[in-house]
Amino acid sequence: MSVLAVAASALLISGTAEASADPPLPSAIFRATHNSYSGNASGAKNSIAYQLDHGIRFIELDIHDNGYATAHDYSIGHDEPGDQVDHNGNPASNHLRDWLDVINTWSAQHPAAAPIVVALDVKDDLTDNLSYAAGNLAALNDELTSVFGARLFWARDYPADPPTVGALRGRVLPVISGDGKTRTLYKRDIGYNPAVAVNGRGQVVEVHDSGAGYLWYWTGTYGADGRVTWLRHGRYDTGVTPAVALNDNGDLVEVHQSQNATTLWYHVGHLGADGEITWSPSHQYDNGVLPTVTFTDAAGTRLREIHRSQSNSQNWDWDGVLDAGAMTVSWSGNARTSDARYDKTTSTSGTSRVHVWNGADGQTPVQTLRLDTDRVNADRIRYQQTAFDEFQQGDSAELKQGALFYAAPSTESSFITAARQAGRLVRGWDFDSEDDATDPSANYPATNHPYDTWYQDLLTRLGAVE
Repeated sequence: MSVLAVAASALLISGTAEASADPPLPSAIFRATHNSYSGNASGAKNSIAYQLDHGIRFIELDIHDNGYATAHDYSIGHDEPGDQVDHNGNPASNHLRDWLDVINTWSAQHPAAAPIVVALDVKDDLTDNLSYAAGNLAALNDELTSVFGARLFWARDYPADPPTVGALRGRVLPVISGDGKTRTLYKRDIGYNPAVAVNGRGQVVEVHDSGAGYLWYWTGTYGADGRVTWLRHGRYDTGVTPAVALNDNGDLVEVHQSQNATTLWYHVGHLGADGEITWSPSHQYDNGVLPTVTFTDAAGTRLREIHRSQSNSQNWDWDGVLDAGAMTVSWSGNARTSDARYDKTTSTSGTSRVHVWNGADGQTPVQTLRLDTDRVNADRIRYQQTAFDEFQQGDSAELKQGALFYAAPSTESSFITAARQAGRLVRGWDFDSEDDATDPSANYPATNHPYDTWYQDLLTRLGAVE
């Protein structure tokens, strides 16, 4: 039995939490609403602030990415932005940040309140947003951290022994719900032919191809603990078998083979402090396959590229000089070489070493992107785990792996009770009748009618925490 299960089952008595001034989080019951943004437009919930004032500690916001590139924000709404949104007492806009600000302001004014879960029900596939500027999951992470700041309780910080409610009072726990592909790609990434570079400032760039002809990058920072914190992710071109070199100024040179031919191309880029790369256009420099590249001088201006011939096993090389201002490389000295191509999967700077590879991690695919450093082994290349990733009834085993928050319609009593007995935090949505009650109860019985007498009486009997 898991640590969570032991803690939960020890406190469950006939479906209610044992009277305790400070129960473990997985044993506690909280008032919750379904589609909280819809207020009285759908159900009888009133405004977000009113819900929080009346003991609601689970807020659900449906979000869309329509128009993100223009608004630089996600939009609230059920089937589309603005759908079923009640603006009475709520923000006048549909922008997610405005609604998160309401929750943050309330939380700041009530530091002794039980932790608030903010579930973002993602209605669109955020993984087809090809960059931070387009609204990918790195942008969503940054919105959460910029709004809630120190009040945010990150998923990565959840301890092995469940914290008590008291330890989390005044905190906000974000949960990603909704679109299954978005939730899956938040937890891991897959790719082919990964390559990596790290510089003396601890900046890290990883590049790979999708297996279908697209080129993607991750950027991050190498920390004092030997872990890489990934900051930005995006698609930058088409092609296969990329490699990358990075100097201490943040200038990088990437080389790759074309998708459907044996031409070789390069990009120059500059890695900013925020983790974003400014890319030059691509330029062809030769024909061949399996290119590799490295800087050969301390200044980070001279390069050597080695690739294999497209027609035999002979390796060829080029010398290059980087013009960072013009974002170009001058190539010269093309010749056969007996030297091996560089190991593009491993990069070192001083005592820091980063190695990238593919491999399954439990239930993840074999092409999951992984990394080792000189102090950390078999980590995943993925978004920072700011939010908890919800597991829903019918989801894959991959989404179930390591999940703390579970969810299902409130009528799915067997799923809810089994998850509670396993020590998970469980939401049952559309909890609109006392007949939906289970034993043990969902931690978050998410209703559209939170002020009805039956709901208030039931949650009081269950010992709901405020």
